[in-house]
Amino acid sequence: MAEHRSMQRAALLDAARSLLSEGGTEALTFPALAERTGLARSSVYEYFKSRAGVVEELCAVDFPVWAAEVEAGMARAATPEGKVEAYVREQLALVGDRRHRAVVAISASELDAGAREKIRAAHGGLVAMIVEALGEMGHGQPRLAAMLVQGVVDAAVRRIELGAAEEPDVIVDAAVGMVLRGVQG
Repeated sequence: MAEHRSMQRAALLDAARSLLSEGGTEALTFPALAERTGLARSSVYEYFKSRAGVVEELCAVDFPVWAAEVEAGMARAATPEGKVEAYVREQLALVGDRRHRAVVAISASELDAGAREKIRAAHGGLVAMIVEALGEMGHGQPRLAAMLVQGVVDAAVRRIELGAAEEPDVIVDAAVGMVLRGVQG
């Protein structure tokens, strides 16, 4: 029975990823989840009490996987500059990934304070990954620089997702260039 519930929960999360990726937060409804998984709508409520609960669980499941991919890319780099570049490139490489698209589609205003805090903490952990590399590069304020680097990454994500006139590779290269030139001081 526990295995069946676990499989159903995983199917609901996968359906939620698809719905968020395809139509944003408006598409994530319990009737849509029920339809995608073949469950009765009342059954969906046995797994999640609200849309916020679905979103919170998606973040709890997907964000660590995403962060591990970024961390693995950084670990392959031999220099602090290489680590910072990998930090930017790995995040932007994940833009097309459904897990990432689902997390980006989530509107924090729809979540309760506890869920928003968990998401902020997860993002904080991601940003903390490059603080050491920035310090090794001699940056005087590595924590501040890390937050600003993440701002460049976030802007590049939005630009790519908007289907900007530039090719994604051009946006990625521009973001990497801005970050590396900006953190040299």
